[in-house]
Amino acid sequence: MADKQAESLPGGAWSDEPPPPPPREPPAPTAVDTVKTALAARFGNRYSANESVREQHGHTLTWLPNQKPDAVVYPQTTEEVAEIVTLCAQHKVPVIPFGTGTSLEGHVNAPHGGICVDTSLMKRIVAINVDDLDCVAEAGVTRKELNEALRHTGLFFPIDPGADASIGGMASTRASGTNAVRYGTMKENVLALKVVTPSGEIMKTARRARKSSAGYDLTRLFVGAEGTLGLITEITLKLYGLPEAITAGICPFPSVKAACDATILTIQSGLPVARIELLDELSVKAVNLHSKLGLPETPLLLVEFHGTDAGAKEQAERFGEIAADFGGGPFTWASKTEDRTKLWQARHDAYWACFTLRPGAKAIATDVCVPISRLAECVEQTKADIAASGLVGPIVGHVGDGNFHVNLLVDMTDEDEIARAEGFLERLVLRGVDMEGTCTGEHGVGQAKMKYLPKEHDPAALEMMRTLKRALDPDGIMNPGKVVEV
Repeated sequence: MADKQAESLPGGAWSDEPPPPPPREPPAPTAVDTVKTALAARFGNRYSANESVREQHGHTLTWLPNQKPDAVVYPQTTEEVAEIVTLCAQHKVPVIPFGTGTSLEGHVNAPHGGICVDTSLMKRIVAINVDDLDCVAEAGVTRKELNEALRHTGLFFPIDPGADASIGGMASTRASGTNAVRYGTMKENVLALKVVTPSGEIMKTARRARKSSAGYDLTRLFVGAEGTLGLITEITLKLYGLPEAITAGICPFPSVKAACDATILTIQSGLPVARIELLDELSVKAVNLHSKLGLPETPLLLVEFHGTDAGAKEQAERFGEIAADFGGGPFTWASKTEDRTKLWQARHDAYWACFTLRPGAKAIATDVCVPISRLAECVEQTKADIAASGLVGPIVGHVGDGNFHVNLLVDMTDEDEIARAEGFLERLVLRGVDMEGTCTGEHGVGQAKMKYLPKEHDPAALEMMRTLKRALDPDGIMNPGKVVEV
């Protein structure tokens, strides 16, 4: 009996319990784990792997799914951005640039995980060169912050996409907005960039000269690349003198076609309109509800003229004559700053205003751009398509350059309605491309419009884009899954 007891003790020849398993080896850290550990040690409270912070840095504004990054870092200088990108490049971990998160086509999603580089702390305005009408700003400066800093100089930066977007994000998406008909888009207003390349090298694309024939136009290569070729950290921008007088007003029309035709003739007549924006009757209703305005609920144009007192007045009067030829009017205009500000703020809030038309619905915002001679036709066909599809979709547009937007309001619990909305979006893009236009005038490609590029570009052009991506970013770490697949 004693022998039996001895055998049952730990270490004996016999036991009722199996021996404990050997201790497990901890799993080997993945590449992204290694990068996260290094970034946490380097950036401290300017690094976060918090779930909600990561979700805030994925897509949030439309019905695309949210694909969050593995971590978010907040650099303060170009050199810190270069550190982050160099580390990610060494371990082939994706890098996703982030400005203010107002883009609509999934630009900031992280379909392959990776590190989100949030530039919101990069707020330095490096230089304001009043005599040369230019400035240098870091990527995190927003357009409103820039114009506030310029106020005392008598200069302003005109690109106005509505949202208070960051200058870096606006350059990355080739933003435009309400002033583009007179002042152009980001493509025309960026003189030079400082970029961190996919290998972590810091590069300046150009000097401050207003024009140059020295080599390839690298600035234009990165403007509109949506962070897929490098990360923009500093932007040199053209500035303009504040006009002596600004006159804005509204002009109702009997139909969307009449408003579009009046816009076309205004542009063809060479009238230097600064802004000319279309709201269809549904958009006007939404704006009235949201902004507590009393605009006539018919299609209308919001217009603005810049110049001398006499010049702005003459331009407004000439526009009124053109509008009357198409049954538009009365054209009422306002020169008071507070009246103009209220009017344009209401226009900028049109996206949020549309929710008053259908509370609880999800908004899917999209845009196309066509040659202005096809604008009236395209908008009319689009309105008919919305009605035939049984959908709610107010239309607004920067019609002076042929660009308009549809904000579809969709019940995301109704599968049939979702299918009808998807069908409409497809037809809208095809309609725009068939009219020799583009699938996106200013929203950009991101994830959502990648599938339409083969319809717009021929195979040789698409292959050239892929070749550029492969050459500059051979490991595919810069904002992967956007613009083109390689």
